[in-house]
Amino acid sequence: MDAVTITPSGPLQAAIRPPGSKSLTNRALICAALADGPSVLLGALDSEDTRVMVEALRQLGLDVQVDPASATIEVTGGGGRLPVAAADLFVANSGTTIRFLTGMLAATHGRYRLDGIARMRQRPIGDLLDALNALGAECRSESPGGCPPVVVDARGLRGGTAHIRGDISSQFLSGVLMAAPCAAADVELVVDGVLVSQPYVHMTLGVMRAFGIDASATDLRRIVVAAPQQYRGTTYAIEPDASAASYFWAAAAIAGGRVTVEGLGRDALQGDVAFVECLRQMGCGVSDSPTGITVTGGALRGIEVDMNAISDTAQTLAVVALFAEGPTTITGIGHNRHKETDRIADLARELRKLGASVEEQAEGLTIIPGRLQGATIETYNDHRMAMSLALAGLRVPGVVITNPHCTGKTYPRYFEDLARVTGATGLPYERGATRPERLSPD
Repeated sequence: MDAVTITPSGPLQAAIRPPGSKSLTNRALICAALADGPSVLLGALDSEDTRVMVEALRQLGLDVQVDPASATIEVTGGGGRLPVAAADLFVANSGTTIRFLTGMLAATHGRYRLDGIARMRQRPIGDLLDALNALGAECRSESPGGCPPVVVDARGLRGGTAHIRGDISSQFLSGVLMAAPCAAADVELVVDGVLVSQPYVHMTLGVMRAFGIDASATDLRRIVVAAPQQYRGTTYAIEPDASAASYFWAAAAIAGGRVTVEGLGRDALQGDVAFVECLRQMGCGVSDSPTGITVTGGALRGIEVDMNAISDTAQTLAVVALFAEGPTTITGIGHNRHKETDRIADLARELRKLGASVEEQAEGLTIIPGRLQGATIETYNDHRMAMSLALAGLRVPGVVITNPHCTGKTYPRYFEDLARVTGATGLPYERGATRPERLSPD
């Protein structure tokens, strides 16, 4: 099995600009596809998840031109209409792609089927389909438990009121929101229960506004979108990925020294910049400048924190917790069990391999630091498992990350960038390698 062995690093002095946000790129692609006229996405991410979305839009007959060298995507929107009225679309394991595309397709006309890898067929989507059907769509799942494949017999949305559960994924709400302006009449969305990852819904509304839609909400439990409205083509600049930034801020917390992530400020559209506040509570220094946010390592102490709003960074904080004085309890992330893998149970299993005691709860976990040791870490084909757990190797010799290529889902060059930030030279592994390579300091 391909693997990478992480070699411990001394204190860091580095600055980095991560690639564009996957969340923003895929939202912008949907809005651009629905828009009347051309759009240009600047700073767009080139990764498995965004390639899957781009390929699906091309299969639907839209002109999408990608230039990875300049991180630019040009989309000629269909004005709410699709040139291809029937298609089978493969979404791999991209949750944003299947959820956002299902909403978009329901607002058009045609017959479409969306499917993915085996894990995708275990990820519930029934609540999204129920909400779309309440607005006049005809969507159904073909797997038990309301899971993909999904079939959409699209005939447009009539509008009206739909209820949607908030406790599984905010992407369900975002998928309906982006489709709502295309309805024949106003859409009212009522969230039942606690809405997870609320900053991502504000992000969705922000992207919609950038493409000309009147969309805002002061209370995310009830959102009304005026319809019909027309998306307009535009030039849209995508922020660096704040979830990816968390790994480099955490590297400073673990290895010591300081790391600046460029291109992100506290006013970023992505809520995951709040991760630095968790590090501040744990004892790190955090400072802002016009160019970015800097984290300086310090003596770490355990904390108790609700990470519901920034759950994609929970694995990162759990690894930082290995090096803290006292236990760290992370709550509010029960929905992480429905991601690329069970990000509570599987994370707990791998942290125990490293020597920590971990108490697993339904909605989170408690990490109790212990005598740490090297270990071979399984990644469960989950990019965030690979990227977060690799950070333990900055202090602990012998940490081996299996299947490092899974980071291609959102950050194909992650290990190269980690090598640069930690002072290593060369590539940490070669694609197709059959033996571990090392991140070695100069």
